[in-house]
Amino acid sequence: MAAGRGGSWQGVMVALLFLGVLTPAGAASAAALPVVINTWAFRTAAETAWRVLESGGSELDAVERGCGQCEIDQCDGSVGYGGSPDESGETTLDAMIMDGNTMEVGAVADLRRVKNAIGVARKVIEYTKHTLLVGESASLFAVRMGFPYEDLTTQKSLSLYSEWLNQSCQPNYWKNVVPDSSKSCGPYKRREEVTYKEEQTSSQRSVHNHDTIGMVVIGVSGTVASGTSTNGAIHKLPGRVGDSPIAGAGSYADSTAGGAAATGDGDIMMRFLPSYQAVEYMRMGTDPTVACQKVISRIQKYAPKFFGAIICANTTGSYGAACNKIPGFTQFHFMVSNPLLSRPTEQVVDCI
Repeated sequence: MAAGRGGSWQGVMVALLFLGVLTPAGAASAAALPVVINTWAFRTAAETAWRVLESGGSELDAVERGCGQCEIDQCDGSVGYGGSPDESGETTLDAMIMDGNTMEVGAVADLRRVKNAIGVARKVIEYTKHTLLVGESASLFAVRMGFPYEDLTTQKSLSLYSEWLNQSCQPNYWKNVVPDSSKSCGPYKRREEVTYKEEQTSSQRSVHNHDTIGMVVIGVSGTVASGTSTNGAIHKLPGRVGDSPIAGAGSYADSTAGGAAATGDGDIMMRFLPSYQAVEYMRMGTDPTVACQKVISRIQKYAPKFFGAIICANTTGSYGAACNKIPGFTQFHFMVSNPLLSRPTEQVVDCI
């Protein structure tokens, strides 16, 4: 099911290094193909994806292996097993992968007891006519595909859960319930009368506790693939699914335009389909950096204090990123690999 191959581009690398001019993130990026771009300073994920392309693997292979490396590494505790326990203390996983040639998507959400979430998502494309599988049924599918059941709980996740319980379950994601969810662990019941007040749009998540890996890979022929993997929002309600496994929200790939991937407060960001919107901006000829900025600005109008960022790349290999400036989050770090760079390189963009 993989789209075009990574291609034999090593022979032109030296010439490109002499011809290319590297520019700071946020300015018009030097375009070159292939390109791998991923959220946050997840270097081993970038290196793994780049090696896949170097060895002739497909763009989908690179996305799967790159994001899968973060699942193994437990990147920042927000990807893979042993992080972000929910209200019951369980870690569950969300992931997606998208083929920009065929527009096929494979995704899993609320995946339990299986570590390689993006690997399972790839199997949804390859062995079913579906797009998204969820919960216990997704886990059963994974086992049928040969993935082993494994415990996703670690001493670290148990410790995080215990600390949260000892802090009266703060913070949490309940509202309009009794007893007061800001002071108690519940169990909660709904109020007879719901209080309609302006939603608190200041994110409970921050750069320290919610760092989805999102990746876009564009091959020498312009074939685009994208993907995400995360263990979601810490202390979420069991069953909660954020933006990461949702096509057009967590990521989006279209080989006629480009690719994008988002990270941050998924409960807010998924309402705006930011990755789809960014790709459509690029389809109209908008520079990737500007496309990312326009997406962030659109969300700001409704949720000015949201935590989030997005990466964008078009089919020429030009790329960019943008983030929403809030206290404690004024810059966004991301990784870029292309023939103009001697190695996968961390780049930084100032938030807007």
